[in-house]
Amino acid sequence: MKLTGREKTELFLEGIVTVILLLLLNLSIIILINQSIYTNPGLRDGIFIIKRSIVIGPDHMHLWSWENIFIVLMVLFDAAIVYWRLIRRYHQMQLRHIISELHYIANGHLNHRIPFKLSGNTQSVVESINALVDSVIKSMDEERAIESSKDELITNVSHDLRTPLTSILGYLGLIRDKQYHSQEDLLKYTEIAYLKAKQMKSLVDNLFEYTKVKQTGTPLSISRIDLNQMMEQLVASFELEADKSDLAISAKETNKPLYIEADAEKLGRVFNNLISNAIKYGKGGHHIYLSATGGQPGEVVIHVANDGPEIPKKSLDQIFERFYRVESSRNKDTGGSGLGLAIAQSIIDLHGGYINVSSDEGLTTFAIHLPVKHGDKLSKPGQKKAAE
Repeated sequence: MKLTGREKTELFLEGIVTVILLLLLNLSIIILINQSIYTNPGLRDGIFIIKRSIVIGPDHMHLWSWENIFIVLMVLFDAAIVYWRLIRRYHQMQLRHIISELHYIANGHLNHRIPFKLSGNTQSVVESINALVDSVIKSMDEERAIESSKDELITNVSHDLRTPLTSILGYLGLIRDKQYHSQEDLLKYTEIAYLKAKQMKSLVDNLFEYTKVKQTGTPLSISRIDLNQMMEQLVASFELEADKSDLAISAKETNKPLYIEADAEKLGRVFNNLISNAIKYGKGGHHIYLSATGGQPGEVVIHVANDGPEIPKKSLDQIFERFYRVESSRNKDTGGSGLGLAIAQSIIDLHGGYINVSSDEGLTTFAIHLPVKHGDKLSKPGQKKAAE
């Protein structure tokens, strides 16, 4: 920390004043001691005897006069006092600068940090203040992000509810006003309104599920799951639906049994979402592959892959965001609610795992990493392992 010219002058004057006061004090003490000695012959003779009886070194050197010894001791004492006073005043100046920097930050300059490089505990105070400001800024950013996320959620839900609701009201209005020409038109309008109502219900259900699994305290019904058996059940459940889309679904058996502790119902929701997406968006592909392997010690990796169209690179980083759709249109039949993958990711997070996706011209693969034992927590490559 650099001192200003005024502070240097203040420090210099502090030293000068301290030296003058100490010299006056020393002179007063010497005068008082001298008077005491010369008015007391016994004390004077005693000091003389002590001086003559003490010899130093092989040359039998005698002590100096008591004044010289006293002056040397007082000079050392005075130097210590002056040093202490100057250091104390310097620390006060440091504190004054720190307080000034704090006021500057508090006045709205939140990107500013105290730039001083000091020594001792004062530097720890500066680092703690900077860390505190960083923490406050981070909390404010997170709060803004939460508020923005809430606004975005309301906007997206309003949009996705308004679209089918508009259709429902439109067709019901036609029916109410008897603006149909035949019984077939009436049934057609009713069917469209019914399908739009189902679409709204699906969105509401997905939204409810998403908000439920996003809560960190969501209870899990943990059981021991045989992954080979689960994949066989998934193949059997989706075989007919995949066949309608000219897709073949298959599961690769592992060389040894794989068991994990997890919530079977919630994991089933994850795989249902992933496989449904593979069927829905895998147009032009022919296969859906399920497989499970042992990854790092204490984890298993489950892959859900299909050979459908490649996901654009720009979409891979956003694909797990809620309401995000790879397709540009929000009204396509395959558009879905945009919550399926966000729900899947939240469920995997609840289990202490993580999910990622890769896509090229050959395969689009979702890799689910799960801990074998409930309560363990995995970390993505490049991140420190989270404390259990």
